[in-house]
Amino acid sequence: MHTQHDVIVVGGSFAGLSAAMQLARARRNVLVIDTGLPRNRFASHAHGFFGQDGKPPEIIREAASQLAAYPTVQWVKGEAVTAQRTDKAFSVALSDGRIESASRLILATGVRDELPVIPGLQERWGMTALHCPYCHGYEVRDRRLGVLGNHPLSAYQALLIPDWGPTTYFTQGTFEPDAGQLAHLAARNVRIERSPVVELLGQAPHLEALRLADGRVVAIDALFVAPRTHINSTLAEQLGCAFDDAPLGPVIRVDDLKQTTVEGVYAAGDVSNKMTNATFASAAGVAAGVGAHHSLVPELAQHK
Repeated sequence: MHTQHDVIVVGGSFAGLSAAMQLARARRNVLVIDTGLPRNRFASHAHGFFGQDGKPPEIIREAASQLAAYPTVQWVKGEAVTAQRTDKAFSVALSDGRIESASRLILATGVRDELPVIPGLQERWGMTALHCPYCHGYEVRDRRLGVLGNHPLSAYQALLIPDWGPTTYFTQGTFEPDAGQLAHLAARNVRIERSPVVELLGQAPHLEALRLADGRVVAIDALFVAPRTHINSTLAEQLGCAFDDAPLGPVIRVDDLKQTTVEGVYAAGDVSNKMTNATFASAAGVAAGVGAHHSLVPELAQHK
């Protein structure tokens, strides 16, 4: 099956749905392709998102339902595996063999998190092993908090966390603070542990303590970790889009309206944002949707 659309949006989470909404309201024919595996599926509630604070992840399903009310929107549950330019359009093949085409593409596939290989970490991810204090810090306030050193910016994160509770920074014997950072951490009353964390303890998803390589056990109620990120899809690479290095992983290079270095291809959300949360993703999706729409209006496109 081969169908022509104005825009194909690959990814149906905060960025993808926000982009599709702008295009739907502009009465453009939009196809959303989504695997149904959003990055935040491990968290029980969304926090810090304007108007949605404390709501469960059903907000995505609610948004999808609202989008489905627009007559020019179609939805496919599946994985887009290849993409290529064909004359003036783009062709996208799904894993089930279906082929769709559109004048514009918006890549909002999201990223996957690569966690340190430590027993007990994965099963607590999004609950008591956390990545973002602005998303989850308030819910673990005044508890015993830890920061796992697995990244050059981990010491910087450890400086933030005391605003939510007493903090211990676990350097893992690798990400040692420099003299200036040590002074700042001391001023923030951050405790430093240099023996590596080798196991998370307690009845998951709850966290009671961390076992260290030297045999000691340190009581901790929540652990902040900055995971490495990897873009979920190779579509941008297939299309020849340029990438930039970000602190936690590569991102697709975009302009102010989220167009990539390939004309007609836009990217939004965690795939192109160096700072990531639901609000940033949604805002980027709005920009991508507006940018794609402008490019479809010849009189606007020629003044870019």
